[in-house]
Amino acid sequence: MVAESSPRRRTGGRSAVVLMSIRKAVEELIAEHGSDAVTVPMVAERAGVNHSSIYRRWGDARTMINDLATYRLDPDRGLPDSGDLRADLTAWAQELITHYSKPVNAALLRGGAAAAGESESDCLRDRRAEAAAFAGRPGSTFTDDQIVDKVVAPIIYRVIFLPWTLSELDVRRYVDDLCDRSA
Repeated sequence: MVAESSPRRRTGGRSAVVLMSIRKAVEELIAEHGSDAVTVPMVAERAGVNHSSIYRRWGDARTMINDLATYRLDPDRGLPDSGDLRADLTAWAQELITHYSKPVNAALLRGGAAAAGESESDCLRDRRAEAAAFAGRPGSTFTDDQIVDKVVAPIIYRVIFLPWTLSELDVRRYVDDLCDRSA
């Protein structure tokens, strides 16, 4: 009796390992050389993968960096939800500062923004979606654009242009300004 065989499903084991090695290589190379100097062949060599795997998935280094910049701050993570909108916005803003205070994360953001060119970067799209979630909560009197303008933009400006000043930011001031102006 011959047993019927069904096609084997790939569980993502090998693919997940390859993706993690590429992500690690990109982070290391950006930390060492800056995002503008990172190339697909450099990443492939560091990750121990064939460059065609990278080109097939992303097409070019800029797209890869933009995608990985988004990966670093997981858009599927839970947002603060204590029931106090002001406190939740403050915790979220502080999370952004903590994340981007790490040089490699700041470099990935800069690289992702540069890769996006005239388009909205994946990272900004994710922050806008998070802002929309806060704006849609009960008791909110502001829009997602107001959250981006008043809370996210000052943080991102400092990450890109004045990263050494991130620790000086008092996010409560931005959140209070947002909440008080929209009341």
